[in-house]
Amino acid sequence: MESLVQLEVLCERLYNSQDSAERTHAENTLKCFSTNVDYISQCQYILDNALTPYALMLASSSLLKQVTEHSLSLQLRLDIRNYLINYLASRGPELQPFVIGSLVQLLCRLTKFGWFDDDRFREVAKESINFLNQATSGHYAIGLKILNQLVSEMSQPNPGLPSSHHRRVACSFRDQCLLQIFQISLTSLNQLKNDAINKLQELALSLSLKCLSFDFVGTSIDESSEEFGTVQIPSAWKSVLEDFSSVQIFFDYYALTKPPISKESLECLVRLASVRRSLFTNDATRSKFLDHLMSGTKEILRTGQGLADHDNYHEFCRLLGRFRVNYQLSELVTMEGYGDWIRLVAEFTSKSLLSWQWASSSVYYLLGLWSRLVSSVPYLKGDAPSLLDEFVPKITEGFITSRLDSAQSGLPDDISEHPLDNVDLLQDQLDCFPHLCRFQYENSSMFIINIMEPILQIYMEKAQLQTGDNSELSVVEAKLAWIVHIIAAILKTKQSVGCSAESQEVIDAELSARVLRLVNAADSGLHSQRYGELSKQRLDRAILTFFQNFRKSYVGDQAMHSSKLYARLSDLIGLNDHLLLLNFFVQKIATNLKCYTESEEVIDQTLSLFLELSSGYMTGKLLLKLDTIKFIVANHTREHFPFLEEYRCSRSRTTFYYTIAWLIFLEDSAALFKSAMDPLLQVFITLESTPETMFRSDSVKYALIGLMRDLRGITMATNSRRTYGLLFDWIYPAHMPILLRGISHWADKPEVTTPLLKFMAEFVLNKGQRLTFDTSSPNGILLFREVSKLLVAYGSRILSLPTATDIYGFKYKGIWICLTILSRALAGNYVNFGVFELYGDRALADALDIALKMTLAIPLADILAYRKLTKAYFALVEVLFNSHLVFVLSFGTHTFMHIVGSLESGLKGLDAGISSQCASAIDNLAAFYFNKITMGEAPSSPAAVNLARHIAECPAVLPEILKTLFEIVLFEDCSNQWSLSRPMLSLILINEQMFTDLKAHILATQPLDQHQRLASCFDKLMADINRSTDPKNRDKFTQNLTIFRHDFRVK
Repeated sequence: MESLVQLEVLCERLYNSQDSAERTHAENTLKCFSTNVDYISQCQYILDNALTPYALMLASSSLLKQVTEHSLSLQLRLDIRNYLINYLASRGPELQPFVIGSLVQLLCRLTKFGWFDDDRFREVAKESINFLNQATSGHYAIGLKILNQLVSEMSQPNPGLPSSHHRRVACSFRDQCLLQIFQISLTSLNQLKNDAINKLQELALSLSLKCLSFDFVGTSIDESSEEFGTVQIPSAWKSVLEDFSSVQIFFDYYALTKPPISKESLECLVRLASVRRSLFTNDATRSKFLDHLMSGTKEILRTGQGLADHDNYHEFCRLLGRFRVNYQLSELVTMEGYGDWIRLVAEFTSKSLLSWQWASSSVYYLLGLWSRLVSSVPYLKGDAPSLLDEFVPKITEGFITSRLDSAQSGLPDDISEHPLDNVDLLQDQLDCFPHLCRFQYENSSMFIINIMEPILQIYMEKAQLQTGDNSELSVVEAKLAWIVHIIAAILKTKQSVGCSAESQEVIDAELSARVLRLVNAADSGLHSQRYGELSKQRLDRAILTFFQNFRKSYVGDQAMHSSKLYARLSDLIGLNDHLLLLNFFVQKIATNLKCYTESEEVIDQTLSLFLELSSGYMTGKLLLKLDTIKFIVANHTREHFPFLEEYRCSRSRTTFYYTIAWLIFLEDSAALFKSAMDPLLQVFITLESTPETMFRSDSVKYALIGLMRDLRGITMATNSRRTYGLLFDWIYPAHMPILLRGISHWADKPEVTTPLLKFMAEFVLNKGQRLTFDTSSPNGILLFREVSKLLVAYGSRILSLPTATDIYGFKYKGIWICLTILSRALAGNYVNFGVFELYGDRALADALDIALKMTLAIPLADILAYRKLTKAYFALVEVLFNSHLVFVLSFGTHTFMHIVGSLESGLKGLDAGISSQCASAIDNLAAFYFNKITMGEAPSSPAAVNLARHIAECPAVLPEILKTLFEIVLFEDCSNQWSLSRPMLSLILINEQMFTDLKAHILATQPLDQHQRLASCFDKLMADINRSTDPKNRDKFTQNLTIFRHDFRVK
């Protein structure tokens, strides 16, 4: 590059050009600045001399990449840090905001990565105070930006930093600096209270919020969720939070400012309202804190200030909702202004319910608060009135009315998020409401019945008409759907609250009877022609939810045989026992399965109910007595159940056949099984008679997909040796060739291969020891041969196909299912694998070879990025290291090291299950090395020779893994310490020098005054441990490790 001017032009193009080719050219030309360490001095030259902000941005972002991805020398990092502070002090205020942001991020990244390398890195808070003390607002803003970015940087893990190291830095920062930074934010807020510069106020508030949102205990809060538990603020903050002004300042800012600043004030208050109870000195100070919160919220409720803004409104509802999480009703009622406060909250709730369209996502925080208050009434002691009797009925009625109003307003059917469409979300939202209904159940139920009766009457009358007004019917169905959902939610709470008083059961019967009458009406007359209408589908989904909840409370193995409920139901609609009611449910299930051909949601929910009813031992047995069930078992074809023909419902087939097979196997009759399999046999016969040239047709494709989904469902239902044997003999050997033909012809179509491979993965799974063949039976070996053929057929084809845009759907998904098939077959304990080598059969070798080729075809980063692929890969690796280590050791050193390196990556992951699998694999490898090489005379077997060669070529690999294991145990909250202790001992025994070096390395990272104490911890770790891997010695080491971890972590 000839001059700075040319570079500035390139930077301008990089950040601003609309032409992607121009941008790519600029990016490639400038890449050297962020990848080559020699260009760091050039970055400094650009910062000193460039005139355009884009050139400065390039220099800053390149340095950030260098610092993050390369190990720069300590002196160089300190020089960059000092240069940045001086640069921001001298030129900062005149720079563009995005350049300042990038430079500040670079400074904070340097601080985090160098936190334990030199004390000067830790002085960044002090440097920020120098900026705040300057006379100009520009410097003040930079000081606040540095602190904001620093808290964010310390709280968020970085890709280039091991999570254990991140946690150590974050804890040290929390203990040494965070309180001081929070106090700076409070001081700034007080100084800026009357300042006209909104930007500074926003930065100071943002800093307070970041401090209060810090991940104090390393729980990695799910940022996508609005909910979080108690805020675990350290004890050192006690005096700050017990000071009234710390809470008041945020209420003041809410009153003084406009959104979005006012919203941030409320967010800070939400965090403060969630502070752990044990932080306060005593109950009196905690009550005072609660009093401040109540007074502040009461003032906002009284004036309504700022609540016209939706974000403020939502955040304020969250703030009120936090009262239920952290405070008991008994504490609230003793507060001086409780009466006014609860009245204002009730009025606010009622208003919110009236403006349901605007407040729908916020109102659930309020209902949650009321639900918690109501649930606490039985435990309320003392004379202080709770006043809930006065307000709760109004809120209950307001909620029901608001739901019906929402239906009346006729929301358009094509909106993406109709409140009745997401049944799971709807149930979550309705979870709080039943507690309010059951608080004064008699009044609430009468209100529901009085509202429902006239609507139900209209609906029943409409059924008799020849034609009807569609939009009017849709509104009636929407209203009924809401009422049914509300009744379903009330019944769901029967078990949890213990409201089993007989009078409540009678009221349950009154409400249920109305819904059961509605079911009959919904499938008769005019309504039986409306299955294609969305409003009808929503109503049927509400009815299914009601059935599911009713079943849990009043039908089945665990439910009480409530005479009061059934006696009342008998009077009202003539259903007087379980069997009649079950028959009613089953008839509705059959109707839905016959009449809904295209609504995947209704079919899925219907099948879910069918499965729940069948799964109970008692209800399953009762179902078999019903004619409807006998009909379904005998006639499960598309003629009777058209949804089986719909490709979009093909996933539901698995559940359908799982349920049918479950019922068939309850009978334990081979004849019944054989006759029930006839429809599937016809499909097999058709496919087997299809010539090769016709096998790529659509009819074969859909027949194959359906057949595989059906068979998978049936296989899932076989849970004993007898039932599995029936299925195995039916499929093998007659029908196995179809699977191979299917894979061979359709390998490039995941919609065919996925159900086929998933069926095979289920078929080879030895759950409940169902795959137990007679001692003289070769079936296990024969089954594995089929598995091998299938894997080779799929693997060899999929690896030769060009990569598609959706690489997961096209290639990775099939590969992870193949890896699962192989690991299940290898670990199933029904094949003697020695037979294959003994008789020169390549089935095992071929299956292992193709699995290895498939795993090596996927970059490790991708294996770790896709959760299901990760699980399948590590499950297979564990099985290979456990039972087929000789095969693993026969790889070339490069491949072997790639797999061992992947185990280290798995250890560092967040999933404890995968981490344990990796630990088990490493333990098997290390124990083999110790027993065959360390303790052996000389490597005798070929496997031992191979392992010795691999380790000789890469001597750093085992020490690195041992270091990783120690870092996880010492510096992270690991839940699988027992699993991790196993390989640690094996690795220590291999080479004691390796352990000594590691000990020295770990001590060097700790403060000097701690060295003596920590060295004695290490000595105790190996106390009474001898040089063997026998179980007793391992258990002793695991005990020592628990004590060692505890002693090491003591401050």
